[in-house]
Amino acid sequence: MERTEAALKPVRVPAGLAPEVRGHAEAIARAAARLVALRDAWLNPPEWTERMPEVVPLGLAASPYPDRIVAKAGFEKQLAQRTLTQLYNQRPAWLAQAHATLDAAVAAAYGWADGSPAMADDEILRRLLALNLARSGEGTRR
Repeated sequence: MERTEAALKPVRVPAGLAPEVRGHAEAIARAAARLVALRDAWLNPPEWTERMPEVVPLGLAASPYPDRIVAKAGFEKQLAQRTLTQLYNQRPAWLAQAHATLDAAVAAAYGWADGSPAMADDEILRRLLALNLARSGEGTRR
């Protein structure tokens, strides 16, 4: 297991990062945590759900598993319709914004000042391939 250290709550980043990398890692972690929190709130609205502790395996003091999320009485059908597919097909503005924030943090970490949601997938893939080839040493052999 990789060693981590606390960044700004609630995110964690790999331990021992160089200062020039740590800020980018924290920004990516914050944006990713925000995206997950927003999606989870949409998938399992607190007014429709309750959390139930998962079983505690023998020999452990607490469960290593996340709580189970179950529908409150009367909300079973509505909750069953809340899926990631439905969410991404609807693509509400808050979801698009959360993804744009995460994409911007990743682009900044790569040093892409021109990174934006408008950047074509082909350009992103071209840049990632060039980076991977350079890091593997193949970029200098071609």
